[in-house]
Amino acid sequence: MSEKLQKVLAQAGLGSRRELEQWIAAGRVSVNGQVAELGVRVEDRDLIRVDGRIIRLKSQEALPRVLLYHKPEGEIVSRGDPSGRPSVFERLPQVRGSKWIAVGRLDFNTSGLLIFTTSGDLANRLMHPSFEIEREYAVRVLGVLTKEQINQLKTGIELEDGPAKFEWIVDQGGEGSNHWYRVILKEGRNREVRRIFEMVGMKVSRLMRVRFGIVGLPPRLTRGHWLELEPPELAKLMEWVAPAKEPVVEHEEAPSAPDPSMRRSPYGRKPAAVNKNAGKRDQTAKGKAPGRGKPAAAGAKRGQAPKRRAIPRSS
Repeated sequence: MSEKLQKVLAQAGLGSRRELEQWIAAGRVSVNGQVAELGVRVEDRDLIRVDGRIIRLKSQEALPRVLLYHKPEGEIVSRGDPSGRPSVFERLPQVRGSKWIAVGRLDFNTSGLLIFTTSGDLANRLMHPSFEIEREYAVRVLGVLTKEQINQLKTGIELEDGPAKFEWIVDQGGEGSNHWYRVILKEGRNREVRRIFEMVGMKVSRLMRVRFGIVGLPPRLTRGHWLELEPPELAKLMEWVAPAKEPVVEHEEAPSAPDPSMRRSPYGRKPAAVNKNAGKRDQTAKGKAPGRGKPAAAGAKRGQAPKRRAIPRSS
C-alpha cells in the first residue's frame, strides 16, 4: 500500500509533515535515485534518501515514543537561541535514529505540560487545527473578572490574527494578584491566552498548561523533569487520535470535566472524546496554584529514562 512521502518520513521521526514538505520542495529528498516532488507516493520497497542518507522506514505497527515534560518558566521550546537561553531539548534523553518533536509550544514565561514524540504523524494529528483538541490552562491574573468580561471571553474576542475565545472558563478563587482561573481553548496560537485576557484589560501574572487533549500533567511530575508513556498508555493515546475518531462536538454549555478519580490515569483522562468527559472538575484550592503532588522518586538520574514511570531526581 502506497502512502505520501511526507507522511512516511514523519512516521520515521524525521520531523513534522510541514517541515518535511519543505525538505521535499527544496530537493533534499530522493526516491529510487530521483529527486522527489510533493505529492509523490511511496511503498515499502522504495529506496528513500534524505540529503544522500538512506532512510530506514519503520513498521506501521511500531509505536512511537512519547514523553511528558513539565516545563518550568525560563526555557524556550527551540533547539537554538541566539541569546543563549536554556532550551527544553537540553533536558530530554537522546534518541537514536530519530529526534524529539514538540507537540505545540509554550512561551518563555509559561510553564506546564509539553508533549514530545518521535512521530511526526502523531505530532501533526495532535497539533492540526482541524482536530480541535482542547488545551486547558491554569491562569493567575491581576484582579477579578466581571460577569460581563467572562461572557465576552466565552463569546469571542477579535485579536490581530483573527477571532478567539475560551470554550470554558471557571473562577478558582483568590484575591488581588493571586486570583486563579481555569480556561479551555481549542487552538494554540502564539501567546493566545495572555492576549485574550489583555483584550479585556487583565494582565496574566502566571500561566500553566495542565492538559492537552486527553493527556494531563501528572501531579507527581515535578518541574524540569520528564516521564515516558509506557506501551499500554501509548496505545490508548494512538487509538484516541486515530482517523476514525468521532468528530468534535461543539459545547452548548460549559463542558463538564472529568471525575477526579481519572487523575490516576498516567495522562489524567480516560481515552475518550474530550467533549464527552463527565463528572466534576478537579478542585484546586481557591487562590492557590495547582498542586504538584509528591516529590520525585529518589534513585533516578536526570536525563535517564525512568524505570516504571519513576521521575528523574532533582539536582
